[in-house]
Amino acid sequence: MKTALLIMAHGSRIPEANDAAREISRMVQERTGFEIVEVAFRELHEPNIQQGIDDCVARGAQRILMVPYFLFMGAHVLHDLPEEIEEARRRHPGLIMEMGRHLGVHPKLADVVAQRVEESLAEKGWRQ
Repeated sequence: MKTALLIMAHGSRIPEANDAAREISRMVQERTGFEIVEVAFRELHEPNIQQGIDDCVARGAQRILMVPYFLFMGAHVLHDLPEEIEEARRRHPGLIMEMGRHLGVHPKLADVVAQRVEESLAEKGWRQ
């Protein structure tokens, strides 16, 4: 059974800001080896979530792990994304879709923040 990953990001009015989600998607594909990894946006940019699901199906996906690229468990993760999945289930009755975990609290995120702090201190010429 062919599994796709759909990384669901918020989206921005600034098209270049959405490139970060695309780059993350590319890196996830390299690290996981999944053949089908798509990115879609909840708001303000395309492809939207439904288009992202359709893209996965068009590439042969029989099931999709929907990965929320959201830091916090807010309204999008709790309500909006599950509603998107329900809408897609009506359009694709045989397709298996499940939502994965959002980013949340993770030691690697703390590592990233600490690295950014070090980089910022160095850029400012400040000492810790």
